[in-house]
Amino acid sequence: MHSLLLLSSVLTVTTNAFPFVAEMQGVDSSLFRNPVKRQQSGGGQDGGPDTCPFNANHKPAAPVTSQYPYNNAKNGKPGNGKGGFQVPAAGDTAHQYTAPGPNDIRGPCPGLNAAANHNFLAHDGIVTFNELVDAQQNVYNVGYDLAVLLAALGLTLTDGDLVTEKLSIGCDATTRTSFSPILTGSEPGLDGHNKFESDASLTRNDYFPANGDNFRFNGTLFGYMQDTCQGNFDLNNLAEYRYQRYQQSLAENPNFYFGPLALLLYGAASFLYELMPNGNHGYAPDLETITTFFGAVNNGDGTWGHVPERIPDNWTNRKTPYTNNDVTTQILEMYLLRPVLFGGATADGGFDALPSFGAIKDGKISSTISGPNTACLLFQLATQSVPSYLNGILTPTLDALNFVTSKVAPQFKNLGCPSPLT
Repeated sequence: MHSLLLLSSVLTVTTNAFPFVAEMQGVDSSLFRNPVKRQQSGGGQDGGPDTCPFNANHKPAAPVTSQYPYNNAKNGKPGNGKGGFQVPAAGDTAHQYTAPGPNDIRGPCPGLNAAANHNFLAHDGIVTFNELVDAQQNVYNVGYDLAVLLAALGLTLTDGDLVTEKLSIGCDATTRTSFSPILTGSEPGLDGHNKFESDASLTRNDYFPANGDNFRFNGTLFGYMQDTCQGNFDLNNLAEYRYQRYQQSLAENPNFYFGPLALLLYGAASFLYELMPNGNHGYAPDLETITTFFGAVNNGDGTWGHVPERIPDNWTNRKTPYTNNDVTTQILEMYLLRPVLFGGATADGGFDALPSFGAIKDGKISSTISGPNTACLLFQLATQSVPSYLNGILTPTLDALNFVTSKVAPQFKNLGCPSPLT
């Protein structure tokens, strides 16, 4: 019976880059329930199943122990919520850096890549919901509420599997994440376009101009970010760089799309000055710290190369948990410093702004929107269907809604967010 329910899980297939341009006549509630076929990954193209590494020796994340408890987050449960400790701890050989091998999956998120390289996540890149929740708390002192939200968004937006609760932090590893690939179709992981990954990211290419390579580090983009930030990756400088990347993608990518999920780009940018700074560097978002987490290497000639991401030596994490309220406040502040339109490029070279969706009104987030309103929009993205012509993403079934709301909704109960569709 469960298999039949999972068979009805849906992903949109787009024949044009942005079908919402032609179809934007309002929201048909049937879109929230009617199944359509999953979008299939592109075979041998970058990120597809034919090129996705396979490590036959899968090992789960190295657990935290009484000797090295970190935040004591285990089995997807809340940890201590107290930071300011060294990661990895001196003497903890289980979490020392181990370079990824040729059969290990890495993807577009430096923070997750670094966690996998230190075995806080499964080293081969096939991770579970609980591992994601635990690693965020134990490594970065992410608050339990935000850790759950991000892990749930990962499973639902990147086509992870709601039965196995597994997902790939990079390419399409459906044979290892899905409980039944025939029934579920492809599960492309974090590389999946316009899901967790979006156009105009900090250091990754846009999907279409790069022929599907939206996950490898782009040294030119990192150089642009450093030119803007000048070694200080704080709110103001990253707001400016986020705006620059938007304008660059708009000019260079005829299929540019900036949907509601692009809010996650602002949240991810805030991690550079909220989660990555080193207590032993006065919690400054400096170049040494950021290059280590991103695996960026200065070639000495004005260009940047790449090595595997890692946690800096003698790194001490943030003291207080980074919560849903914290990240939504940063998302709103960063966006409002340099506001842009949500929407997508059209075939005639124009741009169509999105209609109203949650905190987004006529393509923009207003300065009058509060932090809780923005938090509720993230809650909606995790628990409600986003019409296919708004994001080109999975329209969850009731199974997906039940899974996410049971794990995420309790963290939002005091915000007055609207209930998800059922």
